[in-house]
Amino acid sequence: MNTKLKCLLLDDELPGLTYLKMLCEQIPELEIVKTFNNPEKLLAEIPNLDFDLLISDIEMPGTDGLHLAGLLSDKLVIFCTAYKDYAADAFTIDAVDYITKPVKIERLQKAIAKAAERFENSAHAKKFMQLNTDKGKSLLYFNQIVYIKTALGDSRDKTVLLTDNRFLHLKNVKFDTLLSKLPETDFCRINKKEIVSVKAIKFFNHNEIVLHHLDENNKNTSLSLSETYRSDFLKKVKI
Repeated sequence: MNTKLKCLLLDDELPGLTYLKMLCEQIPELEIVKTFNNPEKLLAEIPNLDFDLLISDIEMPGTDGLHLAGLLSDKLVIFCTAYKDYAADAFTIDAVDYITKPVKIERLQKAIAKAAERFENSAHAKKFMQLNTDKGKSLLYFNQIVYIKTALGDSRDKTVLLTDNRFLHLKNVKFDTLLSKLPETDFCRINKKEIVSVKAIKFFNHNEIVLHHLDENNKNTSLSLSETYRSDFLKKVKI
């Protein structure tokens, strides 16, 4: 897996949270987005957090880990708890794994590997993403995308060129958010202002990418490949 799993950590006991964070920092497949010792604070911040995985305790004051996981239907969850009694409940809500404390790094690594595999499978299985547009919410199917670029009027917005030559205007969305939703093997950022579909590429060199798509002058659309993103692009197209 080339992309790291973006992870939140939750444990109401600070020593346990500190120890869990130390273990996670040793696992290269993880990127720790934020740690919490209060489930209510995590719930309050969820709308503003970009993450794939929650590693959580279960028994906590207020909202317990099982209830919290039930509110995260589209996110992966691994439980780390001192109690064995909740295992059946955890797997009923489709938790990735259930680890009893004290947590050992080898056991945590196995759980992360399972999470990464599930994340990869779900990314390939999903065919679309839901986004806000200037006309309301829209389902954007991955196979309809030619490229995505920064909108001319407002850099917070993005414009998508579709395979049928229509343009879709996305409202207030970051490139990092789009890349986290797009299939990793099928899309690549090529400069500060553009993401391109790999299958839309006709040919390229170290500075330019030419697409199959024809513009209004009946010429192949040309995009710039910047030095910053060149290495990742070349890896993506297996050169």
